[in-house]
Amino acid sequence: MAANPSNFADQILVWFDEHGRKNLPWQQNKTPYKVWISEIMLQQTQVATVIPYFERFMARFPTVQSLAAAPLDEVLGLWTGLGYYARARNMHKAARQIVEEFNAELPNSVGELITLPGIGESTAGAIVTLGHGGIATILDGNVKRVLARHREIEGWYGQSAVMKKLWQAAQAFTPETRTSDYTQAIMDLGALICTKSAPHCDVCPVSEDCLARLNNRIADLPGKKPRKKIPTRTKLFLQCIDSEHRICLIKRPENGVWGGLWCFPEFDTQEAMSDWLSSQNIKPQANPKAEIAVEHQFSHYKLHMLPYHCRTTKVEHRVAEVETHAWFTIDEAVKLGLPAPVLGMLKTMIDT
Repeated sequence: MAANPSNFADQILVWFDEHGRKNLPWQQNKTPYKVWISEIMLQQTQVATVIPYFERFMARFPTVQSLAAAPLDEVLGLWTGLGYYARARNMHKAARQIVEEFNAELPNSVGELITLPGIGESTAGAIVTLGHGGIATILDGNVKRVLARHREIEGWYGQSAVMKKLWQAAQAFTPETRTSDYTQAIMDLGALICTKSAPHCDVCPVSEDCLARLNNRIADLPGKKPRKKIPTRTKLFLQCIDSEHRICLIKRPENGVWGGLWCFPEFDTQEAMSDWLSSQNIKPQANPKAEIAVEHQFSHYKLHMLPYHCRTTKVEHRVAEVETHAWFTIDEAVKLGLPAPVLGMLKTMIDT
């Protein structure tokens, strides 16, 4: 059954006018900057989780200039717990580029926006429509689900042929009038009605010609990512505290897992840990003691974190930030950009 693009948009807009979300923090006194920050935060993250992060972030960085001028550590500190930290690093880089190349104004075209770090075609489309009131197409996770079901588009999103079909459908359905409202409406439809499990087809405004519903294939679509066995990696994390109650942290390289974040020194073996302590002239008062393990799930592997706690005598030499490690009080450390499980362990150390 063919769908009429005009009817599809009209029906969703009628539903949106009555039921759509209009009171989210980034929808108040809307600007392209607010839309951009919210869209980046909402990637891979639920609205309810994002709201307090967005509010804290905007209180500290109300403009692109303030974000661009901030040190990366502070940006990452406010991001701690949201995960996928490359989003924050790219946002910081993009802010500086926007200030330097676009006179501190987010571009109003998809073509210019996608030249910025961390902004893909769908995010660019959201900034153009929701931020600038222009005409563009989006294809975020919620929209993919709506269109995959409505048009019975088979396959997993990671396949280029599937994405091509989804973009074609998204572009065909995007209206040239009320584009901003339609963009928010179809995202809301996916978030509130056409949900991943137990969708509310009985109140869906476009269920009448939804092919997945008509063919009883709601549960089959969208296609699932092929499952792979998730490996487990074990790492030893050294919690070394000196006589001034400062803890040793290292800043990880910007590329890779937890890029640019501060973390406990990490090792594969106890021997490697001992060698590192010796190389840094750190003399433990006793052998590092194993604490309760912490599990952390990444998208592609599970990390088995084994904390080792030790105390050392006063460390006279305070290394600079440009070197491999630095010493902080725990109160100082919890304000840095940290991986969520590291922050959790530090807070436990405060409590004890």
